[in-house]
Amino acid sequence: MDYRLKSGLASPLFYCEAVRMRGAMSKKENYESRFEKILLPITEENGVEIYDVEYVKEGSDWYLRAYIDKEGGVTIEDCEKVSRAVSDIMDKEDFIEDAYILEVSSPGLGRALKKDKHLLKSIGEEVEVKTYKPIEKQKEFSGILKAFDEESITIGSGEDENIKFARSDVALIRLALNL
Repeated sequence: MDYRLKSGLASPLFYCEAVRMRGAMSKKENYESRFEKILLPITEENGVEIYDVEYVKEGSDWYLRAYIDKEGGVTIEDCEKVSRAVSDIMDKEDFIEDAYILEVSSPGLGRALKKDKHLLKSIGEEVEVKTYKPIEKQKEFSGILKAFDEESITIGSGEDENIKFARSDVALIRLALNL
């Protein structure tokens, strides 16, 4: 992006605001990416995989979270081993400016399906879909995940009844809890 005015000089106020807005978005992504690179060899060494990572602010606290998984589910011991190992390295690397709380956990039974690899693994599973806006007067749907692509997600709600959602309309899709 070029923020120069016709005179060839950028407005300092506009330029600083634009850089700050871009920096805020990329800081989160940068932290998550660097954290994931540190986490990867630790998870491989401990026989688990990275399900997701996130750097989020909740209330006044920042959280750096690692969700790990493995076939049959992770144990408290798995989380503890990964947490201790990654904590030591994060203390040495010290690239996150803010104080944060480090958490390592399982994605849980009702896990959010954020990435294509999560959706692919969940084809044939019962899911819950929440939309941003009502579709035929409702915002929550459930059914069997049938298919997905870059533009849409399809669930089956009956014998031959499929509902196709534009991905941009989906606020959340997660595995259904069948207790």
